[in-house]
Amino acid sequence: MAAVPPSGRAKNLRACLVCTIIQTSMDFRKKGCPNCEHFLEMRGNTDRVNTCTTAQFDGMTAIMNPKESWVARWKRVDISVRGIYAVRLSAKIPDVLRAELDELGITPRMDMITET
Repeated sequence: MAAVPPSGRAKNLRACLVCTIIQTSMDFRKKGCPNCEHFLEMRGNTDRVNTCTTAQFDGMTAIMNPKESWVARWKRVDISVRGIYAVRLSAKIPDVLRAELDELGITPRMDMITET
């Protein structure tokens, strides 16, 4: 199923700091991240949603076929679901999240993040 934010809720949109998918904060809290939930564990945890996502992003791109999309390959992240993704994040990855990702061997795409 596509992770497409409902219309009219642009002020509540957040992007995952790992895969950059855009959803409402409520969707991240209810369902977690469709690409990263198995290690980010945001479902049901507002504090975790605030740690692992950001409302500060520039541009959006729709990925309809993650397996064949050149945009998905360009982003070089593990995208398994179609949806709306941020082009660039303007956020600092919290130290606690960076340490967790390092422990899992996951390296965020720093060229897609402008740390503020």
